[in-house]
Amino acid sequence: MEHRVAQASLFNEKDAVDKGSVFSDPAFSGNKRLPIHRWVPWIAGYSQQFVQDALKRYLPTQGTVLDPFAGVGTTLVEAILSGHHALGFEINPYAALACRTKLNACTLDPQTVRAMLTRFWTFYELASKDSYIPDSTPPPGFKTRGSFYSPKVLHKVLGVQDFIADLEEGLLQDLFRVAFGATMITYSNYSYEPSLGRRSTAGKADIEDFPVGETIAQKLTDMAQDIEWMRGQLNGKHPANEVFPESFFTCKDHLTADSVDVLITSPPYLNNYHYNRNTRPHLYWLGFAEAPRDLKPLEEQNFGKFWQTVRDQECVGLSFELEDPEIQGCLEALRKKHPEKGVYGGNGWANYAASYFNDCYRFSESAHYALKPGGTALVVIGNSILQGIMVPTDRFLGTIAEAAGLELVDIHVPRATRVGNSIIKSDVRVAKAKDAHQLYEAVVELRKP
Repeated sequence: MEHRVAQASLFNEKDAVDKGSVFSDPAFSGNKRLPIHRWVPWIAGYSQQFVQDALKRYLPTQGTVLDPFAGVGTTLVEAILSGHHALGFEINPYAALACRTKLNACTLDPQTVRAMLTRFWTFYELASKDSYIPDSTPPPGFKTRGSFYSPKVLHKVLGVQDFIADLEEGLLQDLFRVAFGATMITYSNYSYEPSLGRRSTAGKADIEDFPVGETIAQKLTDMAQDIEWMRGQLNGKHPANEVFPESFFTCKDHLTADSVDVLITSPPYLNNYHYNRNTRPHLYWLGFAEAPRDLKPLEEQNFGKFWQTVRDQECVGLSFELEDPEIQGCLEALRKKHPEKGVYGGNGWANYAASYFNDCYRFSESAHYALKPGGTALVVIGNSILQGIMVPTDRFLGTIAEAAGLELVDIHVPRATRVGNSIIKSDVRVAKAKDAHQLYEAVVELRKP
């Protein structure tokens, strides 16, 4: 089969950002207003419209859709709404909870949700009074530099925790847990800038008091409305779905080979964003973690590792055979940058990049295992800038995927300019570096022969 892109290395940075695309901009901000998708704020992802378009183009009849980095479920929700079976992997327990709850909430009767919401409101009016003594306590292992909740807010939050704990375990309790998790940062003394940090550090005042119950009740009201909408969309059908709270690299333990029609995903970018650290409050307050040791496995399973975990190593090289001078040249160029800075110099960042490329290969091998012959993988990924060196992650992924036995069909660039706090020169922000390099977002289209 003739490829529209025979070799990813034929593209340079200008080619990538000038090239047209059959996809619309995958930016996910519009999801905040859409039923089901609006339930949980998430730091990154792609739009519902992108997934809809992809499914119509690549899977016009019923099939199986896989998202190896499911997040809070954009791909999987759209898959079941389109009548497909949905499978996902997600190592973050909070994200996996939100994803599973979204996929299965349609089995709840909206009137049951509204009746429980009425019970919640009756209970909360009592629990928010100063005379109420909550049974719940803050998670003892959760430590922050400043008070996560102010005293008045904490009293209300513990009352909410009492109500949730008293619910029978199951989907309805999970719905309330997701409603709390989705709102809990809103009334805390922390905020995303974009990483989680103290409001005071960002020049914002602490929140002394807040309508906690009203905020959660409004979220649950929206959820009940969305469940009703989803039930109407599905018209009595509920396609099979499963979310595995594990790394995609364990897929052979859970999936049959050659069983997936379309894979749609977006792995963590090469920007060292720490998803697990930024959901640390959710993991503790929802009972997924009791001490730092519980977060350690999430770091070890993270795609591409973190710079902090590999910077001290002498030299991390590629763990697979690859005849590509550009990727090797990129790693060598990084290693030569600022050796006088020790672990903060280029060698640490080269280790980070090499670890990322190694996981790109493992991902490609796993995708090759799961996809049916002729099956398509669409991987949304952004380029990166490390120590002032532009890393065309999309092209490198295409090359690595070919080494793992997949075909690189095309690299689409629906978003030629993106702005964010990606690592530019480790201490230089995007705004200062945009003259030298352009950040973009690509869709790498792969096929299993």
